[in-house]
Amino acid sequence: MDIQLKRGLLDVCVLAAIKNEDSYGYKIIKDMKPYLVLSESTLYTILKRLETANMLTVKSVEHEGRLRKYYHITAAGLRRIEEFKEDWKEIISIYRFVTKEEEGHV
Repeated sequence: MDIQLKRGLLDVCVLAAIKNEDSYGYKIIKDMKPYLVLSESTLYTILKRLETANMLTVKSVEHEGRLRKYYHITAAGLRRIEEFKEDWKEIISIYRFVTKEEEGHV
């Protein structure tokens, strides 16, 4: 898969994981696990990129004597999810075009 496409897909997946409630790294990985496997190093790179793009904010909260970073989606992050949904319609259409000849040979 094209690295830029994959990066964009993973960004949207992380945003979707925190869309309904603030979350922290381990929980994000756990919530995404039924759909895809994501390493901690990859996740934290994505979270930093999304923070830099103002698609999420970070708040440190003490939890059991340690600081835990909670991530909160911003309006820009929510817009990115909606843009992805629109883009995906076009991607599905392209996929159907590319695979239409294969369907007849199944």
